[in-house]
Amino acid sequence: MNGADLVLRSGRFLDPTSDEIIEGDLLVENGTIAEIGSVGGTAARVVDLGGATVVPGFIDAHFHAYSTCLGGLELELRPLSYVAVNATRRLGAAVRRGFTTVRDVAGGDPGIASAIEEGLFVSPRYLYSGAALSQTGGHGDPRPGDLDLCFGHGHMNEVVDGVDNLRRAVRDRFRQGAHAIKIMASGGVVSPTDPLRIPQYSAEEIQAVTDEATRRGSYVAAHAYSSEAVIHAVTNGVRSIEHGNLIDEEAARIMAEHGAYLVPTLVPYDSMNRRGAEVGLSPVGQAKNAEVLHAGRGAIEIAARAGVPVGFGSDLMGDLEDDQLHGLRLQAQAQTPQELLRSITVVNAALIGRPELGSLDVGTPADLVALSANPHEDVSVLWDLARPRTVVRGGVVIT
Repeated sequence: MNGADLVLRSGRFLDPTSDEIIEGDLLVENGTIAEIGSVGGTAARVVDLGGATVVPGFIDAHFHAYSTCLGGLELELRPLSYVAVNATRRLGAAVRRGFTTVRDVAGGDPGIASAIEEGLFVSPRYLYSGAALSQTGGHGDPRPGDLDLCFGHGHMNEVVDGVDNLRRAVRDRFRQGAHAIKIMASGGVVSPTDPLRIPQYSAEEIQAVTDEATRRGSYVAAHAYSSEAVIHAVTNGVRSIEHGNLIDEEAARIMAEHGAYLVPTLVPYDSMNRRGAEVGLSPVGQAKNAEVLHAGRGAIEIAARAGVPVGFGSDLMGDLEDDQLHGLRLQAQAQTPQELLRSITVVNAALIGRPELGSLDVGTPADLVALSANPHEDVSVLWDLARPRTVVRGGVVIT
């Protein structure tokens, strides 16, 4: 999805890798940054930024395009045609907010990825894991314990037990173009039968998944809350810890030693606390949410002190997805403006193995957000949609 050549004039180009600001113009050719500084006359389309501050496009490393509701069997088993059409709306809204890349860590398939690649609808760059892997009775198993129901897999989760079955499932995801593999390594808020803190999957099962991913040149992301679950995951090869709200200093130290990343997701707990009843969060889910609601900011600080790279994810389900930018406001309470900007650009880009997406260097993709203020000086400009922003994805002006 690359547009015609483009010149952005009269901007202030802030590269979060170095915090350097270059004032002047930026030339885009074939979707790539070709020149920064003074750009002369050209036949390219010109957009006058009027002194706006330009940063790399935001990256959401924990997005759910296939979420149609908060959870349960309805989430997993609605017709895929409906799910896909709804996903186009969710992805289009995300890129208009400034998220030019998303990593979908429970869903996605080659069909929607091909539609994005062919430019059939406006979307961020889309990296998907396919359905997340869950043990029986784990966070990805939507069946209540008091009903005799069958469930094998849905659009966002698949129940897979045992080393051989997991190897087969991982190989099939890579066959279908998965960027990475997602596993459920602890209980979760919306799942009906699993305690929040207890680790899920055996060491042998996690090792089978991480071995397959590593040999494919990829990695594993794990849903995990407690220190016990996080340590269990990273010591068995997991690279990306999703959530991590309940980690302590020991867990953070072990994460750092193993080169793991933390992808905090502060906003869903806040959103479920404010809006859970209206979107159908069960009483059990409300109780679990209260357990992790206020712990996430402290986890970010613990991880940063230990030297763990801290990214950003939204993890918003169903109708809560419009709170995506609210997640930046919450994370700003635990980070400096410079740290927050790096989390949504440089750190997440490194995590997904696409460092060029977190930079404004010549030769990198022209994924950009022009803001009405310098976020280092006024961090609220990152999430305040009342102020104008220009979003460019692959050289195409989105908004």
